[in-house]
Amino acid sequence: MKATALEQSSTPSKLSRKSKWVAWNKIRKGWQLYLMILLPVLYILIFKYIPMMDAQIAFRNYVFTKGIWGSDWVGFDNFMRFFQSSEFAKVLKNTLGLSIYQLIAGFPFPILLAISLNYVGSERYKKWVQMITYAPHFISVVVIVGIIMQLLDPRTGLVNVLIQSLGLEPIHFMGEARYFQSLVVWSGLWQNLGFSCIIYIAGLAGIDPLLHEAAVVDGASKFRRAWHIDLPGIMPLAIILLILNTGNLLDTGFEKVLLMQNPLNIKTSEVIDTLVYKIGLASPAADFSYSTAIGLFKSVVGLLLLVSVNQLARKFKQESLW
Repeated sequence: MKATALEQSSTPSKLSRKSKWVAWNKIRKGWQLYLMILLPVLYILIFKYIPMMDAQIAFRNYVFTKGIWGSDWVGFDNFMRFFQSSEFAKVLKNTLGLSIYQLIAGFPFPILLAISLNYVGSERYKKWVQMITYAPHFISVVVIVGIIMQLLDPRTGLVNVLIQSLGLEPIHFMGEARYFQSLVVWSGLWQNLGFSCIIYIAGLAGIDPLLHEAAVVDGASKFRRAWHIDLPGIMPLAIILLILNTGNLLDTGFEKVLLMQNPLNIKTSEVIDTLVYKIGLASPAADFSYSTAIGLFKSVVGLLLLVSVNQLARKFKQESLW
């Protein structure tokens, strides 16, 4: 009886040692893979997780000479200052308006372009269209804004020259606040449309060709095949991308907005990112605590939107991130 009890007590420890040995052998055999993943993990730890500790600046009255840990703790004072400021409503409205506009305009067009290219019969024409639509993505934002300003110049711009040729008055597009968001959104769509559709083209390539063959035999048109085969086939991928884009809803494209911003369109062009830049870096009396609090508020809202949309997708039995 004693020997049996001893054998039973030693069995879990033997199994534990055996499982550890098996795991170590797997690591030793695939050490190249673990070495490859080491650099990305270190990058995430060093540049993503460790800097999160500095987010406490938002809860302190940060003084450079005292450092982060030596500065006085003020709790949510910086957040309340932002919520009670005259800029809060305007900046939040502009940020949400521009972000939702970008999401609505930018979500369906890559899908439509990918499906259209999928039905192009001529490979040469298909590659030509792909090259034309992909190329703008690799142009610098500074260059894009320069092109926009040259085209829309009220005196010498091509757009206003065409407007004047029709006997109409020239329009100062960059000087009127009502045009700002449309200029940002549609120029961004032109720049990123081709590149955004790459992942959908890859998704369409994974659809079983037998489904299309059966649909052709049944006499289905290209529109019917796209509606009943292609769209359902890439819908899980589209939902995942929609969830990810919703998480970045408040990221309006800081560089482009800042470059296109001027005193005449500031009413609609001032967003959270540009406000943080002006308060934290551009101002002579830089207020790091206040700007960090605004940036942290944006990140928290983005996280809540990501979780909410993901839960909504799960509720409707769609693909989700987790």
